Amino acid sequence: MADIRFEHVSKVYHGDIEAVRDFSLHISDQEFLVIVGPSGSGKSTVLRMAAGLEEITKGNLYLDGKLINNIPPKDRDLAMVFQHYALYPHMTVYGNMAFSLKLQKLPKSEIDKRVRWAADVLGLKGKLDRKPRELSGGERQRVALGRAIVRHPQAFLFDEPLSNLDAMLRVQMRNEIKKLHQQLKTTSIYVTHDQVEAMTLGTRLVVMKEGEIQQVGTPQEVYENPANQFVGEFIGSPAMNFFVGRLENGFFQIGDLFFKLPEQKASFLKARGYDRQTVLLGIRPEHIITVSEGMTDSATVTANIQLVEFMGAETILSFHVGGQPCLAKVPSDKGWKAGEQAAFRFQLEKSCFFDAKTKWRIDKAGS
Repeated sequence: MADIRFEHVSKVYHGDIEAVRDFSLHISDQEFLVIVGPSGSGKSTVLRMAAGLEEITKGNLYLDGKLINNIPPKDRDLAMVFQHYALYPHMTVYGNMAFSLKLQKLPKSEIDKRVRWAADVLGLKGKLDRKPRELSGGERQRVALGRAIVRHPQAFLFDEPLSNLDAMLRVQMRNEIKKLHQQLKTTSIYVTHDQVEAMTLGTRLVVMKEGEIQQVGTPQEVYENPANQFVGEFIGSPAMNFFVGRLENGFFQIGDLFFKLPEQKASFLKARGYDRQTVLLGIRPEHIITVSEGMTDSATVTANIQLVEFMGAETILSFHVGGQPCLAKVPSDKGWKAGEQAAFRFQLEKSCFFDAKTKWRIDKAGS
């Protein structure tokens, strides 16, 4: 078990390419931390620096309070699970899982005990004599996990381990990894670009963009209270809606429409100097609900449905508000059709406001 601490860590490649900038974060013992972001955001570089596969250009990295910047990867007692399984094709499942333990020159009885324990945990008991080519993609990934857990490391480092699997296997393996962490309680850092993986696996999320941390928080905190427009767009499917508009004495104006804001939100924005200013309003598609005729109010707009995406129990409706595109996530029970008109109420008490220039949150204390 271990806690991991990054202190102002940066990584600069040749040509002054800054992949990670001033990364500071404390991962607690037994925590399952997920780093999420688009390609090129620096998330895998952070993981590789933790593993010792990339040198730290600036800053310090601590494992249980011990500085490990210059400690070789093999001596860090961290087990990494890669995107590609990297199994030895000529070895059996048993041989693959036992390989690192043999290098440590552990007694044969201890190696056998650990391998069979891992096989039991991962549902591989009947496959120990098989070669990787005889296994499915999910089984190969289990072997890769087994090879990591037999070492009893201080922490696990996962580098997009499910990206090569199909959708059904990803769900299955996601559940396996979650159960594994609940059982072993080993500190884990998991890197992914898949926000569903991030939301379902992480006890905390780190959202990254262009080498910098954008927000750190629980999945619920990051989803409900994005720190900036990027986080609101990246986390959530469909993404948060954003509207450019003007604050006018307690109302938000989009084109010719005026939405009355909740009093507390309007007062807070006014106190921060945003009255009569152009801002961004952000609202999740599920917080735009359909209402019946005669139930309209100052937060309701009538619009023509342009596109209908049936998703099972829910349907995504596309339309325009004040000339700007909008998505609503609504129940599918009404059999929505493109071309028909509907009334939509914005649940503005659940909305977020962002500075039009900086794109950072402005309707929250400390933002």
